[in-house]
Amino acid sequence: MASLLVIQGADQGKRFEFSSGPLALGRDNSNTVQLHDNEVSRRHAEVRSIAGGFEVVDLGSANGTYVNDYAVDRTLLRHGDKLQLGQTVMTFHDGGTAAQRDLRSRVDLLARSSPDDHSEILRSIPSGEGSRVLQAPDAAAGWLRERLLPLSVMYRATQAISNVLDIDALSPQILELVFESIHADRGAILLKDETGQLVPKAVRWRDPNRPDERLAISRTIIDYVLEKGEGVITTDAPSDKRFSPAQSIVDYQIREAICVPIQGRHTTLGVLYADIQAGAALARAAGARSSRDKFTQDQLMLMVAIGHQAGLAIENTQFYHDKIQAERLAAVGQTIATLSHHIKNILQGIRSGSYLIDLGLNEKDESIVRRGWTIVEKNQTRIYNLVMDMLSFSKDREPAIEPANLNETVGEVVELMHSRATELGVALEWEPGEHLSRVLIDPEGIHRAVLNIVTNAM
Repeated sequence: MASLLVIQGADQGKRFEFSSGPLALGRDNSNTVQLHDNEVSRRHAEVRSIAGGFEVVDLGSANGTYVNDYAVDRTLLRHGDKLQLGQTVMTFHDGGTAAQRDLRSRVDLLARSSPDDHSEILRSIPSGEGSRVLQAPDAAAGWLRERLLPLSVMYRATQAISNVLDIDALSPQILELVFESIHADRGAILLKDETGQLVPKAVRWRDPNRPDERLAISRTIIDYVLEKGEGVITTDAPSDKRFSPAQSIVDYQIREAICVPIQGRHTTLGVLYADIQAGAALARAAGARSSRDKFTQDQLMLMVAIGHQAGLAIENTQFYHDKIQAERLAAVGQTIATLSHHIKNILQGIRSGSYLIDLGLNEKDESIVRRGWTIVEKNQTRIYNLVMDMLSFSKDREPAIEPANLNETVGEVVELMHSRATELGVALEWEPGEHLSRVLIDPEGIHRAVLNIVTNAM
């Protein structure tokens, strides 16, 4: 079944499934998909079923309909397309059933005894050997070593990402890999906060003996990367035609800098930055290390790949924490529902006791008053126990096991609910067990369970 998943906007997280069109999208509640976005028109667009798939049609909206960042009036939707209406961004999923059936019909798995199977294993290598080579590419030789070095960085980045669920712990590991691969003097990871402002998450210097030095990063470079969504190398800032001499990049004695976007699935989360300072470059040139003072196109591509991996990891971490928060909220809701049920039962008990007290006072019958007061008193105790359970909600309630008579426990429930049953015109019948001995139970827990059953039945 095809669907639209909202990944950005007021309705983020909602999924709208459909099998045939037209599917109306807009702000008005008459639409099949109502979007709570003030920049969406009342009737903004429609997704219509056509031969071979679905198409989106703009209905003359005020702010336009965009597919993969391009304004459209009518266009075919493909699996994974990004559909934007106002500030709401959705991804289109076609369900894939037809394509899957087509692929399955084109693949044949030959049985071992099939005469058409002429395959023969020539060589083999344990899977662990591949990971060991990636972890230590220097052990390889010749052309393989040269090709494994950037792949090794990506492999270790993936390993670090898969094991870390804390952004503050992940960022320094990513910078460490960057310094191993491009020999920068300084580096930083800056991520957007809730307001969209860039905040440093990790900073590193190659020379650890300058603890008081501050890292001044050109806003010109960062703005260019965020605006264009592409990684850049800037060499000899005064001569770089992309930046005028008046711009801030000239002020920081940056000989070369690499800056790439930290790109998630659909949004840019921040930037990954590294540079070589002019003073440090001259010092290295004197030590015959000038070959490392220029960034290459391959290093830029590697940085872009690392930035994308870091973006996916950060998004996964955010999704994980969002999931934990959602589970906590669900637990709170479930707890409130459970507590409300217990409180309702206790209030019904107090109501029954109050009814008997009122009846006894009217008839001047002290025995009826005492029966009613006994019921009220027992429910006061239950209120106290419930409050104590709420205070210790952070851990599971331990059953209070003690010798008790099941007839007495169930009899209290019957007595508690008798007047309520009479009021509702319900026959509440009870047959006590004969010759029951005392057993080890949690009387309060059994009382709650039986009370819930009786209340629901009534």
